[in-house]
Amino acid sequence: MNDRKQEVILAAQHLFMEKGFTATSIQDILDASNISKGTFYNYFSSKNECLIAILEHGHDEITIRRRALLSEASPADKNILIEQISIRSLVTDEHNLVPLVQTVFHSGDPELKTLIRNQHLEELAWLSHRLMDVYGSHIKPYASDCAVMIHGIMQHMLQAWKASNKEVIAIVELIAYTMRIIDRVLPEMVRHGDHFLNEHHFFNYQQERQDKHLTKKQLLTQLTDIHQQSANKEMDENHQYLSFLIEEIQAEAPRVFLLETVIHAFRESFIGTTFDHQADEIALNLWIYLDSINSK
Repeated sequence: MNDRKQEVILAAQHLFMEKGFTATSIQDILDASNISKGTFYNYFSSKNECLIAILEHGHDEITIRRRALLSEASPADKNILIEQISIRSLVTDEHNLVPLVQTVFHSGDPELKTLIRNQHLEELAWLSHRLMDVYGSHIKPYASDCAVMIHGIMQHMLQAWKASNKEVIAIVELIAYTMRIIDRVLPEMVRHGDHFLNEHHFFNYQQERQDKHLTKKQLLTQLTDIHQQSANKEMDENHQYLSFLIEEIQAEAPRVFLLETVIHAFRESFIGTTFDHQADEIALNLWIYLDSINSK
């Protein structure tokens, strides 16, 4: 994503928050970001697509942060899962996405509602998979049910807490409490063979994420492009990371454990630069690519 497009997205997000999505016109966005109508339509086909870009950026940010945590710990570590679950709340707060999601629910727009629905189902697919990492593959028939339970418990606990407390809830504590409930419920489900959803209930949404990965050639093109674009920008450290990533991806058998270590550092090194969002996109594609290698 180029910087100008990102500026338009940020301007639109500010307007959506200030005036509301419905009340904000494309002309408002043009005026706020100082671009022509032709430039806007070069980036987005509609106002809806602009909002979708905002929501998808937040969704991708969650994926990047969650995957980075796994590069430093065992997938079976329950505390890592708790931290990964909490990232959704952190990113939602940082990007102020809650009002935008509420806008989608009240808009009645089929395209926007489908996006939120698919993101939610993809979240449940991710959590189902991670629960098997933590509790073992034998809980596969029950993982979908447990993923839904976790989301349901957290959602209703948050609503009950906010209705009667002024203090901000500690989200990690709520997640840890919810996981303790699953610790007690899951063995009973397994013992009785009792589940409502089938083990493949969210499979298609998990597969959709895996199917988004770029080919090795496409990934190398992205890395080479940012390497060339950032040349002569006094980015010696960034270029070291890029050179390593390019060399390792080109290898016949890339060393996944080394790539996992460097991806996080690569992304961090570009934060605050003009290539920040471009590096985010590459980091996401690298994580998805590595997961596709691991699944073979």
